[in-house]
Amino acid sequence: MTASVQTVEDRPQWAALAGVTAALAMFGAAQGLSSPLFTLLMQKQGFSPGLIGLSAAMMPVGLILSASFVPAAVRLVGARNLAVGCSLLGALCFLAIGYLQNWVAWYIIRFVIGVVINPLYVLGEVWALSLAPPSRRGRVMGVFNTLMGAGYAAGPFTLTLVGTVGWAPFGVGIAGFTVCAVILRLVSSKLTGFEDDGQPAGSFFGFARLAPALLLAVLVSAAVQQSTYALVPVFGAGYGLPEATLAALVMMLSLGNIVLQIPLGLLAERFGGRPMILACAMATTACAILLPLLITTPSIWGVLLVMGAVGYGVYTMALVELGGRFKGSLLVTGNAAFALLWGVGGIVGPPGAGALMQAIGPLGLPAVIIGLDILLVAFALYRSLRRKRS
Repeated sequence: MTASVQTVEDRPQWAALAGVTAALAMFGAAQGLSSPLFTLLMQKQGFSPGLIGLSAAMMPVGLILSASFVPAAVRLVGARNLAVGCSLLGALCFLAIGYLQNWVAWYIIRFVIGVVINPLYVLGEVWALSLAPPSRRGRVMGVFNTLMGAGYAAGPFTLTLVGTVGWAPFGVGIAGFTVCAVILRLVSSKLTGFEDDGQPAGSFFGFARLAPALLLAVLVSAAVQQSTYALVPVFGAGYGLPEATLAALVMMLSLGNIVLQIPLGLLAERFGGRPMILACAMATTACAILLPLLITTPSIWGVLLVMGAVGYGVYTMALVELGGRFKGSLLVTGNAAFALLWGVGGIVGPPGAGALMQAIGPLGLPAVIIGLDILLVAFALYRSLRRKRS
């Protein structure tokens, strides 16, 4: 490990950490605004739900296809230049979408947005992990993910203020990405470049051999969270809940995700990331069991609050464990692998849960959640036993 990497680890860089967190929160707001904005615009133009859904899929496809190239891009141009450049490209994409107003172009540009935001996700988390003092890594990642979640939630809220007519919503997206670039540039001298740190970068498959349980945790967290967000309204409708309540179910999941990540991070500092992954997975299983039992009672709000927190908490705890085990370029490779598995989980989770719900009714959603989390717990315990025997 080089001296520059050691300096970042040994001496907390609070200003740089605050800058990275603020930049990614602005990026999250721009990203959170995009999905409802494009959906509403395409609805106004009379497009079918299928075409709207296909357009929305372009971004995660871009995320997945670009994930494995992020470590190579970091080595080629440096992490700092890559992050600032991708932020500016994101602003240009919003400018192009607002200028063209062409649905065919939107498909291509939304794919490009998925490609350019991936390094921001990866490097933002890597910098947060690298800048955080090891003894405080859990709370730092809790704060980081809380503010990212708050920024993402602020996007749709901003859309309710500016509307979808004219340049105002696109201006918000352009401003979000531009401010992200400016902040990252201002703190760039405090950020590790990773392109010359002397660490082996490794490959996705090489990293998968080192940490298969962590990658499975990311896959399960993504599949569970995105299935829950997409299908909890369908689940509630199956029990006769009114439409206004269905929207509130998702809001409660989001609230839990935002307000409880810091307490989970503090627990990770006390007990360790790996035990907390198992704890969050088991808590998610318990919440899924309670869903059909309490869906028509006031207690469901508490269940959803906890479920939103621990479902995503599996990912937060995996990040804490990643930062504790890996450094330098290998940390970038691992986080890029996280991004890839997150995208895969989002693609396979909701369709799989939806298909099971179509086959057996509302119980299909908790059944998928329980099955995935039990698989994660079983595999993690198996890996732990293997390590103790070897």
